[in-house]
Amino acid sequence: MNAVFYKQRGFASSSSRNREDSWFKSLFVRKVDPRKDAHSNLLTKNEESNLYKIQFHNVKPECLDAYNKLCEDVLPSIHADKYYPCELVGTWNTWYGEQDQAVHLWRYRGGYPALTEVMNKLRQNKEFTAYRMERGKMLLSRRNQLLLEFSFWNEPVPREGPNIYELRSYQLRPGTMIEWGNYWARAIQYRQRNREAVGGFFSQIGDLYMVHHLWAYKDLLSREETRNAVWQQEGWHEVVYYTVPLIQRMDSRIMIPTKASPLK
Repeated sequence: MNAVFYKQRGFASSSSRNREDSWFKSLFVRKVDPRKDAHSNLLTKNEESNLYKIQFHNVKPECLDAYNKLCEDVLPSIHADKYYPCELVGTWNTWYGEQDQAVHLWRYRGGYPALTEVMNKLRQNKEFTAYRMERGKMLLSRRNQLLLEFSFWNEPVPREGPNIYELRSYQLRPGTMIEWGNYWARAIQYRQRNREAVGGFFSQIGDLYMVHHLWAYKDLLSREETRNAVWQQEGWHEVVYYTVPLIQRMDSRIMIPTKASPLK
């Protein structure tokens, strides 16, 4: 009888502890409201269905000039040809950041179908095939991402130069993209005074939860003055305070447009 008593008592004690553990753990479980739409649909310009591709090419140092010349000979012709539903938004060399690097940004009007159409057509383009083969001899590595644009940013359009461009890239904590978008939807008004805001994007394929902000300045001094001035605007410090904890890592590239770039 004692054995049965202790066994039952032990079972009751264990059940009680399990309930307490479950209750205690529930205090730290974040409640998530069910959504009926993907985060990307809440953040982007659905009616325009623009898809962007950003390419990062790390070039052999001795080949950078030849690489730029090769791109100047081929990329503008694709941009100008209406046969391809894509546009070259900008093309740059990194000045400060990763050295001997080229960055290209393409826009596909019509989203994924337009991207697929361009890829299929370029496979039949002998000039482009030759360009890729020659380009491959000059590269150390390359990577790309497919991006959507935030609805509250202006669409990137060609601009006159000379300008320098800053690409600020943020790796966010998973699950925080909506919070980022909510804060920056209000914050972008603080960064329009000198027309420095060019475009804002978030990744769909490639490194996920990645945000890219593209800015234009006349020079490095103009960049410093513009960035310092924004701290004098009421509300900006609050944006920084609440968005910094969302970031896992971040980096900045200062880039110089090449001759082929519509963003001068």
